Amino acid sequence: MQSNNPVFRRSEEFNSSNAYGNQTYAGNGSGYQNYGQQGYTDPATWGTGEPGQPGSTPAPVATGGPMTIDSVVQKTAISLVVVIVAAAATWILSPSIDADTTTPSDISGLIAAATIGSLVAFVLSMVNSFKRVISPALVLLFCAAEGVALGGISKVFELAYPGIVMQAVVGTFGAFAGTLAVYKFFNIKVTDKFRKMVIAAMLGVVAISIIEVVLSLFNAQIGLFEDGKLGFVFALIGLALGVFMLVLDFDFVEQGVANRLPDREGWRAAFAMTVSLVWIYTNLLRILAIMRGD
Repeated sequence: MQSNNPVFRRSEEFNSSNAYGNQTYAGNGSGYQNYGQQGYTDPATWGTGEPGQPGSTPAPVATGGPMTIDSVVQKTAISLVVVIVAAAATWILSPSIDADTTTPSDISGLIAAATIGSLVAFVLSMVNSFKRVISPALVLLFCAAEGVALGGISKVFELAYPGIVMQAVVGTFGAFAGTLAVYKFFNIKVTDKFRKMVIAAMLGVVAISIIEVVLSLFNAQIGLFEDGKLGFVFALIGLALGVFMLVLDFDFVEQGVANRLPDREGWRAAFAMTVSLVWIYTNLLRILAIMRGD
């Protein structure tokens, strides 16, 4: 089964045909040696040589065990803790702001932290998405950078709309729990068409967002990030895409556990779910801000 998710499609194990019902088994996907194969019927190859030599039993390959639901939950929890700790540190260590903060220079430090964190997180997300062998260190570095960005952004939003951060946090985890419940209780099946639609829409939103950022440098914004109706609709679309991305994440975990992927692939699932939750949180912040601004 091949995933169209750019995060999961880099997993060779997930995209391989070595799944239930196939004719390959543990041992790097190689088939068992059958009658008629060279090395089995030729007496010259019989013997008890060193591992790796003809006639000997291949040495077992040490692995970290297969991916499990528990291991994915643990890795996802670690990733989210890193995001939260980095966000809290940015919030606490940055200069205090209050209702008397009126000039852009007063929040320039927070804006700089959010911008740098966002850029670093974006680069690391691209590296993690297209890296064949997932790196736990890079995943955690991404989480730290994302936390710095969220800490700066959240503090600015909290200044303008007191209490909005807690509302967005509760809403994010509510969306996660609700999506998981619907996925399990209604036994949702993810089709290739659904995957293609979600990934195409996600890439389209990212591309449009980049275009909007570039246009803003020339004071020619479309208005996607403003507080008007267009900005509200764009945030709603982003929120819906975040929920659909979670569905793809759950499907990857379910298929990965069934296909007995290596335990390290749990970090790929943790990275993907962290991205989805951050996506939902930021869009919820914008939706709540626009609603309270009216």
